[in-house]
Amino acid sequence: QVQLQESGPGLVKPSQTLSLTCTVSGNSITTNSYYWTWIRQPPGLGLEWMGAISYSGSTYYSPSLRSRTSISRDTSKNQITLQLRSVTPEDTAVYYCARLVGGTDGIDYWGKGTLFTVSS
Repeated sequence: QVQLQESGPGLVKPSQTLSLTCTVSGNSITTNSYYWTWIRQPPGLGLEWMGAISYSGSTYYSPSLRSRTSISRDTSKNQITLQLRSVTPEDTAVYYCARLVGGTDGIDYWGKGTLFTVSS
């Protein structure tokens, strides 16, 4: 069984940086051939793919967010970290981490999500 748990601050002021951590249990984040992704959903809107990091550490980003987004990993802790810089109220959303299956691009495991709010 694979479990993903998001954690981080629930509130950040505009222009600051959001940092979220996804802790994975039941599966090593270095296992071939999986990708670990971040997806968000603003209130009342659809899902938006933000980016991913592969089992080997390669990163991929949505073109609309790449200038503000960094995804990294800590293999010793089996954790994936998302950083989103220069946040605005439009970044308010539920943020999910998920496992993507290489070759199919399908997602087989999701975290429960965590609400992040940008407010002064």
